[in-house]
Amino acid sequence: MKIVVVSGGMGVPSTATMLGEHLGHATERALSAQGFDAEVRMVSLRDYAGDIANNMVSGFAAPALQEVKDAVLEADGLVLVSPTYTASVSGLFKSFIDTFDPKPLEGMPVLLGATGGSARHSLMIDYVMRPIFSYLRTQQMPTSVFAAPEDWGDGQGEGLLMSRIERAGKELASAISSAPRNRAEENFGQGSSMTSLPFEQLLANISK
Repeated sequence: MKIVVVSGGMGVPSTATMLGEHLGHATERALSAQGFDAEVRMVSLRDYAGDIANNMVSGFAAPALQEVKDAVLEADGLVLVSPTYTASVSGLFKSFIDTFDPKPLEGMPVLLGATGGSARHSLMIDYVMRPIFSYLRTQQMPTSVFAAPEDWGDGQGEGLLMSRIERAGKELASAISSAPRNRAEENFGQGSSMTSLPFEQLLANISK
């Protein structure tokens, strides 16, 4: 089973990336308990910021970014985490999602997470992230996870956060194991319109 964790965190270190790691490994543990081998891959969008911007304006994905996008489409499940910026996801996170066509992501099990400066931002998942991934027709887990500063380290909310992480990981593991898919075969020929194509083919598509 392949689990890809995508973090839209901008800093180093990043609490969004840290939350994503916890969620990915919780899913891995839950799959292992069910007798499945799982591989977790971490993707920090910060490392691909320039390529994502170029993909948005040119329609071409650089090889490194294309490899990440292929890994997302071939995953059995996704963990998607963004920091909260101005009551929304980070621009980097949204730009990355915008490079995908909706069709190949249909039915993909996804676990949503977010971080923010206070618990007051926790509704960002329900009001911003869930509508995005509903439009993409993904299979969203009932439990999402939001982490504020007091949830980490010696904060009083750490125990509750870890409990929620474990529950969310079990939900994603159950969704993955109940309907495993070969996403590489399923999405063959359905790639994003913003992936790398020969220049002649792009011109031919425009002239149609």
